[in-house]
Amino acid sequence: MSAEEIANRLWNLCNVLRDDGVTYHQYLNELTYILFLKLSEVKDFEEHIPEAYRWRGFVEEHDNNEAFVRYRKFLAEISNKTSSESIKEIYTNASTSLRKPVNFNTLLQAIDKIDWYEQDDRDVMGDIYESLLEKNAGEKKSGAGQYFTPRPLINVMVDLMVPKIGERWNDPAAGTFGFMIAADHYLRSKTDDYYTLDAKARKFQEEEAFSGVELVSDAHRLALMNARLHGMESKIYLGDTLTEFGKSLKNFDGVLANPPFGTKKGGERPSRDDLTFLSSNKQLNFLQHIYRSLKKNGKARAAVVLPDNVLFEDGDGQRIRKDLMDKCNVHTILRLPTGIFYAAGVKTNVLFFTRGKTETNNTKGVWFYDMRTNVPNYGKRTPFTETAFTDFIKAYTGGITAENVEQDYDGIVDQDKRLAIKDERWQYLTREAITKKNDSLDLGLIADDSVSNGDDLGEPIAIAKEAMEELQSITAQLEAMIKELQ
Repeated sequence: MSAEEIANRLWNLCNVLRDDGVTYHQYLNELTYILFLKLSEVKDFEEHIPEAYRWRGFVEEHDNNEAFVRYRKFLAEISNKTSSESIKEIYTNASTSLRKPVNFNTLLQAIDKIDWYEQDDRDVMGDIYESLLEKNAGEKKSGAGQYFTPRPLINVMVDLMVPKIGERWNDPAAGTFGFMIAADHYLRSKTDDYYTLDAKARKFQEEEAFSGVELVSDAHRLALMNARLHGMESKIYLGDTLTEFGKSLKNFDGVLANPPFGTKKGGERPSRDDLTFLSSNKQLNFLQHIYRSLKKNGKARAAVVLPDNVLFEDGDGQRIRKDLMDKCNVHTILRLPTGIFYAAGVKTNVLFFTRGKTETNNTKGVWFYDMRTNVPNYGKRTPFTETAFTDFIKAYTGGITAENVEQDYDGIVDQDKRLAIKDERWQYLTREAITKKNDSLDLGLIADDSVSNGDDLGEPIAIAKEAMEELQSITAQLEAMIKELQ
């Protein structure tokens, strides 16, 4: 059974548990608690869990009520009864959303029967969990989309940043840690899962190379689980990057991030005395933090997802953009399609920049690529995949195709090769031209030949069709589950 098939089976169990009052998001938390117990058996670290609470004891308990009482006791006590920091973090403030012992047993037995290895003996637990995270993000009622960046976008950003062994990478708004896991996978694929490295270098990659910060406790728990299932012992802090704590996050070789949208509660400003321009706009504050957290060696780089307002906001927005272009070479801005994130109509971009060695005049000009104008409405009928980035990758790399980018691209932006790319979506504007527009970066969109990409009446119709297709899919899944249970 493939990872996707296993993920679908586990996800469909949530429909069975709906009569227990369990939401999709609660269900994923519950799966995390139970899957980690199974992981302790599979990965052989059960010595950190008291014998009474180990996986096999739960599975082989014939009394559902007894097993469920023990499980609730386990959740309440385990953080104080283990020496493992990972276990303490995963189960901090843990509690069950289940009310019926039989439903706990249903989850136990379903998970225990799963073969976690594919035919090539590859451990697929991480793949399964990421698939569950994606399903949760796609479920609008869960509200988890804000913690999940589309996988195709993550992969392209990682490929174009070209992480290297020995570098330190960070995500200051980590969500479920997707960016760092993708960067880790990128390097594992080039080093035979780090086995070509010596013990010291391998330990660095597994424990120190990647780090993150997440403010929301549930998302932090999911991030920890996601990392552990992918063989990463990375430090993922539960905290707020925009407080004094964030000052310690610095001297990184790279940052990949999708900071949360919106403003601080009540319009309050961050409690950081090292940010020059304090704004109630969280994205502007995160942007300042990110470029200040990079090493000043001319090589440290970042790719950051930001909404349109960051590109044109006046006042502090203009001052922060000017500061960014002084301190960094903002070489590329990708104007993303609308509709690829959880909130309909959100317009976003990816800013690619490299920290300079000096504090001024590092941006000489900016390349813009328009993936927004006159493009399909992405959704169930038109999935958003990495093929959508084919032309952008070719322009960004100066001619290297998407199929060869991992092998042939070394991360060096070549201005001459970029100039040779002929694509109406690919435009270059000098710093002088940008300055004349009050340092606005809301540029580079081509003239549209129609009211395009979700701004016309076609979008409501498309959304309605997708909703109907989703309802039909859920109905079919329920029918299949009922048959399986009979």
